[in-house]
Amino acid sequence: MGKIHEALEKSGRAKDMKVAATLSQPHPARQANSEIEIKVVPKTKSAEKQPEAIVPEHKLDPHLVAYHSPAGVEAEIFKILRTNILFPKTGAPPRSIMVTSAIPGDGKSFVAANLAISIAQGIEDHVLLMDCDMRRSSIHKSFGFTDNTPGLSDYLDRKQPLESLLKKTVVDKLTILPGGPQPTNPSELLSSQAMKALLKEARSRYNDRYIIVDTPPPQLTAETTALANYIDGIILVIRYASTPKDMIKELIEKLGKEKIIGVVMNDYRIPTTERYGYGKYKKYKKY
Repeated sequence: MGKIHEALEKSGRAKDMKVAATLSQPHPARQANSEIEIKVVPKTKSAEKQPEAIVPEHKLDPHLVAYHSPAGVEAEIFKILRTNILFPKTGAPPRSIMVTSAIPGDGKSFVAANLAISIAQGIEDHVLLMDCDMRRSSIHKSFGFTDNTPGLSDYLDRKQPLESLLKKTVVDKLTILPGGPQPTNPSELLSSQAMKALLKEARSRYNDRYIIVDTPPPQLTAETTALANYIDGIILVIRYASTPKDMIKELIEKLGKEKIIGVVMNDYRIPTTERYGYGKYKKYKKY
């Protein structure tokens, strides 16, 4: 498994290194597979009906670093992540990307939201960010929408039209599909033919954009593994010095390593001796 194995080994040694996190939300550190290497470091148009509503900028989550601090170190790292995904060394870039983690709290929604922003900040690329973690949906909050905002559950359970549920954001070319009210049967809904049809519809109707899908941890829910079958590529998010190595290996086996396009390691703090100044940019750790 090569570089993924190196990431696991790095994570396994983390506690001995006594690395401290600097933010309550994790920040990415590295993505790798046999062909793509992404290093991330933490600091602490369509003819369809237009999506509804843009909330005021001040309501956005401050952890959307790619938006609030586009020239900062963290935003630069997400640009590297974006570049490695959109310009692979071989083959076409994945148009639909699942972001998931081994356990809750590893920062998958943080990574999904900031990656979506970073891609949308490109010259031409449009993004649809879908919140498929209906048990713990959070994407709507990150972009300033209220908890009663309709979304995915309304599409799957109440058969509301997709275009009526999409929400514009203050980020140009970025639209979100919130999770919607928490349903009583999220596993069944996300594993349904309706969900499969939604992903197909989104890819065909909105073929001018990338689709980022935030999903729950596969070890805790059955639906993520099913969703993986309809996705081009998967990004795994692990928390440095926290996520158990055996759970990461189990996750890779469950999803299938052939679909994994990279691993993002969150909450990695660069030792002071490994930094150098270059304006606001600092050298990031190479694994």
